[in-house]
Amino acid sequence: MNLARFPRIRLAHLPTPLEPLPRLSEYLGGPEIWIKRDDCTGLSTGGNKTRKLEFLMAEAQAQGADIVITQGATQSNHARQTAAAAARLGMGCHILLENRTGSNDANYRGSGNVFLDHLHGATTEERPGDGRDMNAEMEPVAERFRSEGRTPYVIPGGGSNATGALGYVNCAYELMGQSQDMGLVFDHFVTATGSAGTQAGLIVGLKAINAGLPLLGIGVRAPREKQEANVFALAEKTAEKLGVPGVVAREDVVANTDYVGAGYGIPREDTLAAIDLFARCEGILLDPVYSGKGAAGLIDLVRKGHFKSGERIVFLHTGGSAALFGYTSYWAK
Repeated sequence: MNLARFPRIRLAHLPTPLEPLPRLSEYLGGPEIWIKRDDCTGLSTGGNKTRKLEFLMAEAQAQGADIVITQGATQSNHARQTAAAAARLGMGCHILLENRTGSNDANYRGSGNVFLDHLHGATTEERPGDGRDMNAEMEPVAERFRSEGRTPYVIPGGGSNATGALGYVNCAYELMGQSQDMGLVFDHFVTATGSAGTQAGLIVGLKAINAGLPLLGIGVRAPREKQEANVFALAEKTAEKLGVPGVVAREDVVANTDYVGAGYGIPREDTLAAIDLFARCEGILLDPVYSGKGAAGLIDLVRKGHFKSGERIVFLHTGGSAALFGYTSYWAK
């Protein structure tokens, strides 16, 4: 299985650091916790979407696109990184932003990632969070650009299709190479999971190289059955694209959605507590949508004994600290 067969543009600072979290591990009194710093990918404050965009933007260029169109929630990390990638490559970028939280807070709607979208030169338009199919919503927008003589390339929300997921197949290879070089054996791998591409790519990569490392996704939006089904469906498509169909079994895809709370983009109290704990114990900034909820799940599962003393865990930091500036009201309460 050779990822070099697929077009790719190097946008990320790779490999990202793999670091221990000694103070957090001591504080929780359970397993030894490490962190894979995909907040350090380098493109516009970093984040996990940059790995996906290396393959997506290469495909866009190969198809002759001069503008990319994507969608996400108002404080979308994916939108911000797509805007940055387009700027770096001299392409246009247009983003549909869905107000999934219903918030009218000025910081939420104009600061953080939204400010950076515009700073990178992207144009945006809003949609209400009324449950519409946002990927389908992009098609008439793309047609509008075609009628103006542009050549658009449409990127699904989160960059989560089989092309984008290749970035996290590569991350699985990278992590296992680092762990071998450092003489580390991990017992568990934990990541936040939402649009499915990160978890799907990771599980395909891990299974394809027989890593023997179980992967747990901490859900940030959908119920467990739906989240696992979405991840498995994308994992199957990714495996087929790589030429290893069937490498992932349904039971390999595991998600825990106990930490979603009121909905996507709405942090729970344990989300805020996890952000505070990482900031004060390790000097690491999480975000309120993905990594904060993922860390809240990790912390709670350690406290419940799901992850045990003597085990070693790696937590994937998916980035997104820019969104904190859209959520300052939660710390003002």
